Amino acid sequence: MENSGGISASLQGRYASALYELAAENKAVAAVEKDLGALGQALTESADLAALIRNPQVGREAAAQAMDGVAKLMKLSPLTHKFLGVLAQNRRLGVLPQIVSAFAAIAAAARGEVKAEVTSAHPLSDAQLKALAAKLKAREGQDVTLSASVDPAILGGLVVKIGSTQIDSSIRTRLNSLAQAMKG
Repeated sequence: MENSGGISASLQGRYASALYELAAENKAVAAVEKDLGALGQALTESADLAALIRNPQVGREAAAQAMDGVAKLMKLSPLTHKFLGVLAQNRRLGVLPQIVSAFAAIAAAARGEVKAEVTSAHPLSDAQLKALAAKLKAREGQDVTLSASVDPAILGGLVVKIGSTQIDSSIRTRLNSLAQAMKG
């Protein structure tokens, strides 16, 4: 399987690729992707969990027991549960957030999707998001999954990131370009 952006070249990419292959063999890609999404959200929302996975003083056994408890509490699939145990035993829990992102990218690529991050000055309506997704699909030739965020600092317009490509049509960038052009 080829992964865009050299995902499989990194440590977290190798773990994510191995997990994806196991999940595909077991026809559990959707379940694992859902589990990892929930884990990613838990890591974002829980400072204690985020601190636990990054603490080098937590031993392998203690980390494995903690992740076993997390997996049971979150009712994660058996494959995800075992994977967390492997990460704990190999002292790789610190790269779990990157593994979550890499797995999502691999799964999206396998489905023929590409992920786009869209930043706007004001929240976009569902109709606007749908129209933007259609335009990006025509440009990219693949289905596009949008992740929208709001940043009032861009003043207006949009900033769209697809992989390593950024399309910046924000008013802030236009004003900065105009100011630079006026300086000579």
